[in-house]
Amino acid sequence: MMGSNVYPNGRGQAKLPDPAEAALRAAYEATASNNAAIRDDFLRLSDVEEAQQEGRGVTRRAVVGGAVGAAAALATVEFAVTKAAYAAAPTGSGKTLINIFLVGACDGLGLLAPGDDAILKAVRPNLLLDRTAIPLERGFVLNSAFTPLKPLIDAGRVAFVPAVSDNKLPRSHFQSIDICSLGGLPSETKGTGWLDRLLDNLGPTTAFQAVNIGAQTSRTLVGNHVPLSIASLKALGVRGDARYHERTLKAIEGLFHGLAHPAGDVIANGMQAIRTAEKLTSTAYKPANGAVYTGAVGTGLQSVAQLLRGDVPVEVINMTFGGYDTHAAEGVNSGGHLYNLLSDLAKGLAAFFADLGTKAQNTTVIVTTEFGRRVAQNNDGTDHGHGGVAIVVSGRKLAGKVIGGWKGLKELDNGDVPATNNMFGLYGKVAQGVFGLTDSAVKKIFPNNPAVSFSIFG
Repeated sequence: MMGSNVYPNGRGQAKLPDPAEAALRAAYEATASNNAAIRDDFLRLSDVEEAQQEGRGVTRRAVVGGAVGAAAALATVEFAVTKAAYAAAPTGSGKTLINIFLVGACDGLGLLAPGDDAILKAVRPNLLLDRTAIPLERGFVLNSAFTPLKPLIDAGRVAFVPAVSDNKLPRSHFQSIDICSLGGLPSETKGTGWLDRLLDNLGPTTAFQAVNIGAQTSRTLVGNHVPLSIASLKALGVRGDARYHERTLKAIEGLFHGLAHPAGDVIANGMQAIRTAEKLTSTAYKPANGAVYTGAVGTGLQSVAQLLRGDVPVEVINMTFGGYDTHAAEGVNSGGHLYNLLSDLAKGLAAFFADLGTKAQNTTVIVTTEFGRRVAQNNDGTDHGHGGVAIVVSGRKLAGKVIGGWKGLKELDNGDVPATNNMFGLYGKVAQGVFGLTDSAVKKIFPNNPAVSFSIFG
């Protein structure tokens, strides 16, 4: 028996417990005592609820069975939280990095291309950027879909990095997205996302330290930390009759108050996150500086702006947008499919940085995709390739409008753009510039990946 002082051995004789058995028994007794305390707390709550009239807020029927009732109530709460309680946690670095991933492999040459290039004229005549393209530097022109970002580009707050890839990335969407999310192969990263490993270097702050905007948490945030995953800030809350809303929150908080179990911290953090979100959304949000949010990207970034303008210490944001697998009817110029996607991205980013005002100084966005597409067109689309384009947008001055290595298109890599800028080295360089990480910290986040030699920030 676990509670006796002797244990039977294989010969039916008794012996004193060894240290391992003693430790096991102590753990058992501590757990039993803790369970008894929790049971008593549940009984106390049950008695209180029994005194209430049926249909008045959270009644005994809502908490019968203890944890079962709590789980049922919490099933309507759209949140996941970190380990540190929001109210008592430190405020963090004061910096924010937003990772936007374009699923489907955005055509880099439909976004940013060498201007008046004879090779492009020969192999993709139907997918050339037209005369409305924006001249940049180093002979590159930019898709005119980015016109909404022109003021930020002129101010040196937007940089484009051509020829971005990694030799680990295949032409498979699924495999490449997975490797990009991890920041390397599973064997190199132990299956954790690169943003999760970045959080290891930042230390715990609040329930809002890491936020995934979208219905499903990206693998880039999967690992040792638990991000807050929301479709929108307005969606973060407890559903039900508004008349009993506050009672419901207090009942859930009381049910888990003082609980000597990880669930106690989780619920406390979740309730604080909900109350913070409700405070920020209690009145209609009014973007500043004439900002107007439209489209999918704008809708997502508006929730981020609400958090940052509400002085919520968010450090890492992840957002994912699809539609970039343009095998046919790609349409790089006005009215085309790719043009419309890039226009939505540019409008969202422009509204976001205008809305942030001075808070933009501490905010940086990196936009990447799983791989580029082939240099030659395939009728009116493009097939999977390498050497995509990354975008960095920041409230800080950047090192240039077009940064990183570029070999041109005279010698292709099996029909693809020669990749000269490592994707994971770029991730590391941006994260280092935002949060002031050491070289050794970056190496731990991205093991076995070469660092990029160029600067991101000016």
